[in-house]
Amino acid sequence: MMAANGHIGITKSVAATFVIGVCFGSVLAYYYLTVSTSASYPVPVLRQTSSYVPNSAFDHDHLYSEASPTKGLSWKDEMAHSHKVESNEVARILHDKVRVLCWVMTNPSNHALKAQHVKATWGKRCNILLFMSSAADSSLPTVVLSVTESRDSLWAKTKLAFKHVYENYLDKADWFLKSDDDTYVIVENLRYLLEDKNATKPIFFGREFKPYVKNGYMSGGAGYVLSKESLKRFYNGLGDSSKCRQDAGGAEDLEMGKCLQEVGVVPMDSRDELQRERFHPFVPEHHLIPDILPKDMWYWSYNKYPAKQGPDCCSDYAISFHYVNPNMMYVLEYMVYHLKAYGHDTILKLDCETTHPTSTVPKSRKSLEMEDPAKQKIISPSLLSSEGLITESSKGLNQEESGKGSNSEDSVPKKQSRPDPGNERNDVDKDVNAEIMDENLVIDKIDKVTGDDTGSGLNHYLTNS
Repeated sequence: MMAANGHIGITKSVAATFVIGVCFGSVLAYYYLTVSTSASYPVPVLRQTSSYVPNSAFDHDHLYSEASPTKGLSWKDEMAHSHKVESNEVARILHDKVRVLCWVMTNPSNHALKAQHVKATWGKRCNILLFMSSAADSSLPTVVLSVTESRDSLWAKTKLAFKHVYENYLDKADWFLKSDDDTYVIVENLRYLLEDKNATKPIFFGREFKPYVKNGYMSGGAGYVLSKESLKRFYNGLGDSSKCRQDAGGAEDLEMGKCLQEVGVVPMDSRDELQRERFHPFVPEHHLIPDILPKDMWYWSYNKYPAKQGPDCCSDYAISFHYVNPNMMYVLEYMVYHLKAYGHDTILKLDCETTHPTSTVPKSRKSLEMEDPAKQKIISPSLLSSEGLITESSKGLNQEESGKGSNSEDSVPKKQSRPDPGNERNDVDKDVNAEIMDENLVIDKIDKVTGDDTGSGLNHYLTNS
């Protein structure tokens, strides 16, 4: 509206309309820039985790904020019903057959914080357990090394540790495992991996990384294990500057890989038959749950074999996990050795008319029933075979059970012809009887393994039926 003096006047209604328009436009602009844009280009949000995620493959600068136990914990339920029905005889056989020395990298400040919890959990399952430190501790089997404790001296510490092991324990073990004091190891699964491997060959196992070393090297945090021959070659090459780095610097696992390559030690594939990894550089959560680890993290490009997340990440016979704080160490101890799903260890047993007092092999089949595991334990046929405990007459039965039967006609008895369906019961009896092992021969061989000449050695492997 034109005023008397010639200036344009602005009424209240015009001003109000202008303000409302500005506000409405601002709201629309904000919506477009935020909601609309984010819908087209979503911003990835990493899932939260309480566990440590390292910034590099050589990152050891981590602390755990949660309070940990002040002393080692132990379970007192070994004689409870749930453990009485177990059989750990195969693990006990492998304990003696596959001798593993475990040495753990630690330092005085971690003796009470971490090392004691390794000793209270998985460390006790090693044939020999040593803690490599720079100070003695009466509560731990420590080896005092003349080294300055720092991240930059881990390579020097590793060299001194393996040197000590070679000079003092070479003939007391066949395999030599290096781990950190925040690594959790299922030692029985390590022995299972090594059972059919030759310790006189220059080989080593672990989680294989591919950068920097032509043949690859093993993750130090996930742990790696050297054969006896590998330890010999490493020891003999330590003083050769053309083969092994002579100063204290460098990343421990990387320098180890370089040195082993120069002395002719070969890294081996430790994955299972489904190509799932056994050695793990992080806690289970980081491997099992997708999207916890950043997509641009160093980890994805370091693995020799494509790293997986989710259920296919990890072997059922996983060997190790890293960055395990003391609390998680006891959680894993419980999950692996104590937690059970009822019924999963129940064994289907065939009723027997006559059996050897300590045999679990049926003479005839009258009925199929559920059997309390406390009354029957089954041993791995492959392990029995490796100990020479399976005879020719038993191969058919054991191969059928293990799903690894031979195509040899001699090893699997042919079934009888059945002209009369009414005679089927007798035919089945004949089939089973044809597959019964020579029990006396088995007893003799087991007694030789156990050093028991009384005939009772079989009770260590097959309990009363």
